[in-house]
Amino acid sequence: MIDFTLTDDQIMLRRLAHDFAANEIVPVAAALDEEARFPTEIIAKARRAGLINFNIPEEYGGMGASVLEECLIGEELAWGCSGVSTAIVINNLAAIPIRLVGTEEQKRHWLGRMVDGELASYAVTEPNAGSDVAGMVCRAERRNGEYLLTGSKTFISNASEAQFFVVFARTSDDRYKGISCFIVERDREGFAVSKKFDKLGQRCADTAEITLDHVCVPADHMLGPEGSGFMTAMRVFDHSRPTVAAGAVGVARRALEESVRYAKERIAFGQPIADFQAVGHMLADMAMNVEAARLLAWKAAWNVDQGKPDTKAAAFAKAFAADTAMKTCVDAVQVFGGYGFMKEYPVEKLMRDVKVFQIYEGTSQIQRNIIVRELTRG
Repeated sequence: MIDFTLTDDQIMLRRLAHDFAANEIVPVAAALDEEARFPTEIIAKARRAGLINFNIPEEYGGMGASVLEECLIGEELAWGCSGVSTAIVINNLAAIPIRLVGTEEQKRHWLGRMVDGELASYAVTEPNAGSDVAGMVCRAERRNGEYLLTGSKTFISNASEAQFFVVFARTSDDRYKGISCFIVERDREGFAVSKKFDKLGQRCADTAEITLDHVCVPADHMLGPEGSGFMTAMRVFDHSRPTVAAGAVGVARRALEESVRYAKERIAFGQPIADFQAVGHMLADMAMNVEAARLLAWKAAWNVDQGKPDTKAAAFAKAFAADTAMKTCVDAVQVFGGYGFMKEYPVEKLMRDVKVFQIYEGTSQIQRNIIVRELTRG
């Protein structure tokens, strides 16, 4: 049986997230973007509202939201501002590997610290290892029952604000079986945030480089067995890509709504521009593709919630939603014409913010590589 009906609780959750985005995020989003200011106050409000750490299971103090429910919340927060939503939901990303492969003691300790108010970051990408995760060179050498981590990670979200990091590092030279996963606190000697990036979009979401100079980490900070880090990272993608797709849907939906509103109000040649077929068809295409992207995100999320994560479905959702959102925002600027190019109107920010959805969590090109691999496997 196929049923797209949300439960009453899910409807309330989505309404809560939307109201929070409309009342707390939208009024300050432009200023946060202009100043590239981290949304500390909004994160504190999100914590009080229960809109952070929502994928942490209830037994560890979180909401215990399903991946589909993460999508519902993520779409609404990104509708408000995808930079703010990124800053809020990075804790969710960092929580996934702990939930997937952490011991009971690790889950209670690290997830508990997030629930108690700490921010965490997820550190995989390196200057020469982005799409090629297995190409990382950051090292972790075992010495006297501990590990010494040396290397750098780049494009790390919330790096300047996080209290601890989930870091992937190489424990042997085996390309795939030589990567392990560790939790590293920011106050450990040798750890530093070395560079903060000035970005095109999502400017209020902190993105920085971290360096590890012989950072000593206890062996019990390793998540999963030694050498299992690559597979852990791949499993994380199956859980995270549907929610990233939902965030892209949120931005696209906002662009669509702004375009429809403007096209109904803007008069040219004696009539609203929405009445011109050239504009009307752009709006229709936006709406169709936003709906399709949402359904792909929901399907991929549903798979995970059923205990059957599907790499191909997650790639479908991530690629289609990101590409749809980019086109929708570009078309929104076109609907607004010259005004769309001005900061006075919201769509120029949407277009800047949305571009990164085609890049992070696996580029749109990498998603297509994954899809081809899955189609031709066996």
